[in-house]
Parts: sequence; C-alpha cells; structure tokens
Amino acid sequence: MKMNRLGIVCATLTGLAALVMGVHSQEKKESAEAHKIVHFGDLKWTPIIKGCDMAAVAGNPEAEEQPFVIRLRCADGAKVPAHWHPTDENLTVLKGAFLVGMGDAFDESKLQTMNVGNFILMPKEMHHFASNKGETIVQVHGMGPFKVNWVNQSEVQPPDAPAAAAKPKS
Repeated sequence: MKMNRLGIVCATLTGLAALVMGVHSQEKKESAEAHKIVHFGDLKWTPIIKGCDMAAVAGNPEAEEQPFVIRLRCADGAKVPAHWHPTDENLTVLKGAFLVGMGDAFDESKLQTMNVGNFILMPKEMHHFASNKGETIVQVHGMGPFKVNWVNQSEVQPPDAPAAAAKPKS
C-alpha cells in the first residue's frame, strides 16, 4: 500500500513538474514575440521621389524573404512612373485616393481609383504606375526585399532637395 502511494506521489510530482515547465516555456515564447504598437507620429519618413515619402512600419523591407510593412505618403497629384517589383506587392489605401494603372508608361486613361479601405494585390513583375488625389497614404506589406525597378528611369523625378540653410548676411 505504501509503495502504491509512493508511486502516486511520484507520478503527481512528475506531472506537476512537466506542467510548470510547459507554462514557463509558453511564457518565454510569448515574451519573445511581444506585440508592437507603432504610432503614426513616430514614423520616420524618407523622400523617395518628387511628392512621395516612405516609412518602414515593421520589419526590414530590404531583407531577403522576411515580412515587412511600409507606408507611402504622396502629395495631391504626385505621379509614380511605371515600375515593377521582384516580389508580390499587397497595398491598402489608408487615406486619400490612390489611382493605379497597368502598363509600361504612365497613361491617365488606364487609371483606376482606389479609395480608403480598398486593397490590391500586384503580382511580382507586373508593370504599373500611380497617381494620387489629395494627400494619400497607402500601406504595403509583403516578403522582402521590396525593390522598385523603374521601367524608364528618365521619367523618375527625384525628391525635392531639402531647403538650404539660410546664410548669415555679412
């Protein structure tokens, strides 16, 4: 009888130890994958072409086969010349109206309007171009690297140079 009771106690302690280790392991896993809150005001915007800026939201858009999220902010009327990406592009309109068309050259007659909340999946290597109505912000997510290959580099307008510091008068 004492041997049976000893067996039950050992089995109970072993089960309890396994449970504690499992809970500890789960806590460790969850803390390693902590959530991330990104506030709009904390985004670091970088000019990419005339009238458009980009900010990384999550991940590294340049990393090979790693998930990323970026945002593009474009001024009213800003045009994005024809280009393509080596990976799929998943785009959601967050603000304004994003007009997108397919082809090798910017053609206003081919533009389709995407309003706030609209989503488009642009397959890798699909040639496309865009324009904006009102200040427009779109969010792009996918697997890196996120690269822009311009169909005709001469159509790309570089971003405006930052205003030069005022020179002191002599």
